[in-house]
Amino acid sequence: MIYLLLSITASTLIFILFKLFNKYGINTLQAIVINYLTACLFGLWSYDAPININEIIASQWVYGAIGLGFLFIAIFNVMALTAQRNGLSVASVASKMSVIIPVIFGVYVYHEGVGFQKIIGIVLALVSVYLTSVKPKSTTNVTKGLWLPILLFFGSGVIDTSIKYIETTYLPENGIPIFSATIFAFAFIIGSAVLMIKALKKSFRVPFKTFIGGSILGVVNYFSIYYLLKALNHDSLESSTLFTVNNVAIVMASTLLGLFIFKEQISKMNWVGIALAIVSIIIVTLA
Repeated sequence: MIYLLLSITASTLIFILFKLFNKYGINTLQAIVINYLTACLFGLWSYDAPININEIIASQWVYGAIGLGFLFIAIFNVMALTAQRNGLSVASVASKMSVIIPVIFGVYVYHEGVGFQKIIGIVLALVSVYLTSVKPKSTTNVTKGLWLPILLFFGSGVIDTSIKYIETTYLPENGIPIFSATIFAFAFIIGSAVLMIKALKKSFRVPFKTFIGGSILGVVNYFSIYYLLKALNHDSLESSTLFTVNNVAIVMASTLLGLFIFKEQISKMNWVGIALAIVSIIIVTLA
């Protein structure tokens, strides 16, 4: 359970950092690329065994790491476009409701328990994510550019599902640090290529504050993945339960921190969503 709590904490800190990036005028894409480099180096530093490039290339999980590296960059850009064109509420709902994909995967592939109590908890969790994410007095046209939130929904779900599948099927014991570092390495390579293409069209510079912000984000981002993998590797919770509790808790914590730190407005509907989130976590955990 401690690994799950640490993963939730790290993932929530990512949202706070993105808020601070916007406040202090830090270029998000540049910071994201730097973050992947930092996370990769931190993962390599945390790995206590000799690093053998040939073994990594020959490993069964390396192709999954390449795919996840691409998804990390691609889905982040989809998330940014969704927020810009459809609104933050739609982006938040689409990304967090994707929890249903790894939950269904865990039930059907790993034959995890799916009793009446867990079904009720998962349904309440999905409802709570929606209610918590909807902003008051929103004039967003949800149907406009509907393909973006749909792509974000499936992309986020595929990332969580792929991490679980690779961790249980191909990842050796004590292989979490090097696997995480490899994902971030490929994400950095792909992200750097995107920045280079942008540089060919229009020159830009990377301020020092972007390096600082990206580096801090990289350490936090590394631990969000590391502790999620450690939690998935533990037998105390099924993946369907873990992903439900993880996503709902992140939405709930982010919403409350937005209220108390950034003075964001929370409607009565949001408070109902927070209450339902707490209830759903209790129900799913005890199922």
